[in-house]
Amino acid sequence: MYVSMKDMLQHAHDNNYAVMAINVVNMEQVKACIESAEEEKSAVILNVSPRQMKAHAYPYIIAPMVKNLAESAGVPIALNVDHGVNMEDITKAIQCGYSSVMVDASSYEFEENIRRVRAVVSLAHAKGISVEAELGHVGVAADADGENTDYYTNVAQAREFVERSGCDCLAVAVGTAHGSYPKDRIPKLDFDRLKELSKTINVPLVLHGGSGAGEENITRAVACGINKINVCTDLMNHAKTSLLRALEEEPGIQYMELNERVEESMKDFIKAYMRLIGSNNRYTFEKHTGPEFD
Repeated sequence: MYVSMKDMLQHAHDNNYAVMAINVVNMEQVKACIESAEEEKSAVILNVSPRQMKAHAYPYIIAPMVKNLAESAGVPIALNVDHGVNMEDITKAIQCGYSSVMVDASSYEFEENIRRVRAVVSLAHAKGISVEAELGHVGVAADADGENTDYYTNVAQAREFVERSGCDCLAVAVGTAHGSYPKDRIPKLDFDRLKELSKTINVPLVLHGGSGAGEENITRAVACGINKINVCTDLMNHAKTSLLRALEEEPGIQYMELNERVEESMKDFIKAYMRLIGSNNRYTFEKHTGPEFD
């Protein structure tokens, strides 16, 4: 079930839940995501940023791996470029077999943002690939960008942006930010703005900077209209903690067994998150016990 994000997010939009979009850089993370999705009967999106594509998760390796595993899965699996800012990175991902792309032109003026998104939409839609865009700007948590309301998505512009750009889903800025927040700080989200955005535009909404936002914020964001939640830092930190714990508990552990231990730990985290945002048990129904007809 290797698909674009479009229909899975529309299903989430129609049924008031969200799908995890998880950044992955290796086989263990890919397997953990897809196996978790199958076990939870949930859709899942695998994200790879351009920086990750160039540093470790090379697209010619990741894309075939995800596609091969996804095609034997019984739930929808998408592979998405996360924050593609250069056309070269986006086209490279499409050529290697990604099923979805995000073009992030949020740091540009409104008209230039639309122009860049429309160019990618023209290219991607011709190949059945969905496109995510961003209006407003989700910055960096360490710089307190989430507190800068100047970065927040302008509700009045949102409808025009979606209609003119042709994007399939829209990332909005309502108070979260990328990376790790300062210790003991939970971001304050503008839920009133999020509700207005949900009423104003009829495409799935995306929350970036989901890591560290707190369970209450996450569940409330979903209730207010978020249909895709990006998770990177939380899972990376969870994997690192699991690895260090395994080495501390068993210093002589073999490398393969260490990877297996971390993979299982990541699955625990992912499955719990899927249940938190309501994406579990969306792709199943009770087994039919009556007659089967020709």
